[in-house]
Amino acid sequence: MYIYNAEIHTMEGVKPFIGYVGFENGKITSVGEGEPADIPSDSFDAGGKKLFPGFIDPHSHIGLIGDGMGVEGEDVNEDTDPVTPHLRTIDGINCFDRCFSDAVSCGVTTAVTGVGSSNPIGGDFIAVKTHGRCADEMLIRKVGIKFALGENPKSAFSDKDTAPVTRMATAAIIREALFKAKRYLDDKNFAIENDESLPEFDIKSEALIPLFEHKLKAHFHCHRADDIMTAVRISKEFGLDYVLVHCTEGHKIADILGRENASALTGPIICDRGKPELAELTTANAGALDRHGVKVAICTDHPEIPVQYLPTSAAYCVKAGLPKEEAMKALTINAAEIIGIADRVGSIKVGKDADFAIFDGDPLEIMTNCSAVFIDGKKIFERNDL
Repeated sequence: MYIYNAEIHTMEGVKPFIGYVGFENGKITSVGEGEPADIPSDSFDAGGKKLFPGFIDPHSHIGLIGDGMGVEGEDVNEDTDPVTPHLRTIDGINCFDRCFSDAVSCGVTTAVTGVGSSNPIGGDFIAVKTHGRCADEMLIRKVGIKFALGENPKSAFSDKDTAPVTRMATAAIIREALFKAKRYLDDKNFAIENDESLPEFDIKSEALIPLFEHKLKAHFHCHRADDIMTAVRISKEFGLDYVLVHCTEGHKIADILGRENASALTGPIICDRGKPELAELTTANAGALDRHGVKVAICTDHPEIPVQYLPTSAAYCVKAGLPKEEAMKALTINAAEIIGIADRVGSIKVGKDADFAIFDGDPLEIMTNCSAVFIDGKKIFERNDL
């Protein structure tokens, strides 16, 4: 099957061109200029519209906070224990949440979702496609473990007669769990190498081991500049691959983060300053980080900002100084590379998943419509009223 007669934006560093993409069994098999030699009858004529790789929301809670469901739909914060790395997001996703359809309708084909930020260590984050009937089918892979700094853990546990109630305690709890997990891993390896009994099973430490093996990244919820630096500090202490989530005051320390080769998921962008650590929220943040060499992607933190406003969020960043091409990369290849799923999604390249979004204009313009969406080579959405 082909999508042809499209203005193709591969996000692979080449200029857009009028051409086609071929795909089979959910994977891209060809990309070229002009028209294919033979066009099967089931192919899709894009009518000269703009074809992009499906957009990626790299940080959200989609499927874990049900739209319009109240407490019955909230499965995002297990704030009964400060340390819960063993929680698996896949066990909480409601795949029939209508917000997945909202995501598809604006060109978002992949979302990274997971637990909230009440716990210093919350649980895993996973990348999923935005269409499917069960999370197992939608899953791309597990990508990270969620850590939270700043106000949220303090607020969640201040009335529970347990730590943390200060930023220092939050960091100490995280360090203690990481030290314990590293010791547990060392003891396991020693026992295996010396044919001795394994240490007593510890499900929380087991969940953290992939961080030390660089199979997962540490996703640090951090808004304020000091919290951002605590995330960097802890990650360096334990040799972790890390992602700065929100990074709201990153513009204050952008040069430092650039020297640290940090990556940031900026957002939510278009929201109110509803708590003290959002006091310095600005749409200029992404541009400031980009100018200092920080790899940037843009997230909605759905449902903080509904997922369908991901392109709008990027548009506001462009208006405030982020170069337009960087904004498009933030929605696609940058997000994929930061999260660690660029082998599957984020650009139009042979061998990658056949996830596409077709637009009748510039995706960052408010009046532009998403005309059609393909996920894994299947047409999931098409606007017939245009």
